[in-house]
Amino acid sequence: MPAPKINFKTPEKYWDDAKLGDECTSPSYTVTAERIDAYAELTGDFTPVHVDEEYARKSHFGCRVAHGLMGQSVADGLKTQSEYRFLPGMSLGWTWDFLLPIKINDELHVTFRVGSLRESKSKPGWGIVVMPAELINQLGQVVQKGEHRLMIPRRPK
Repeated sequence: MPAPKINFKTPEKYWDDAKLGDECTSPSYTVTAERIDAYAELTGDFTPVHVDEEYARKSHFGCRVAHGLMGQSVADGLKTQSEYRFLPGMSLGWTWDFLLPIKINDELHVTFRVGSLRESKSKPGWGIVVMPAELINQLGQVVQKGEHRLMIPRRPK
């Protein structure tokens, strides 16, 4: 799959450019059987509820569902396609909850915001941002949510 051609209207941000409460909504992503299969191939997770239609139909889901970590990966990828994005930094970790199954043909987008900001104590010239996010389907249901902690470069002085 080729990388999307995005013409961003805004430049990447330094940590200093972020403001508490800044919000963004990402472009959308359609979950397909082929994308679930590709994720299974990439990760080696061929659990039948993800890749076997007959098995999945008999499960409590009633159909094939995407891997939980696929949803988190999609959320992270959609953030990078959004107008609100930072210069490359370092991920410090995620706290992430899986709330509802993600099904084939679900149309997903992510909303995220700047939840907190602080200067790094251990790495001068860097700052920490915590970004709460929600992965939402076409019905407006939050299917996954959590927060991403990032270390972002500060604007050079």
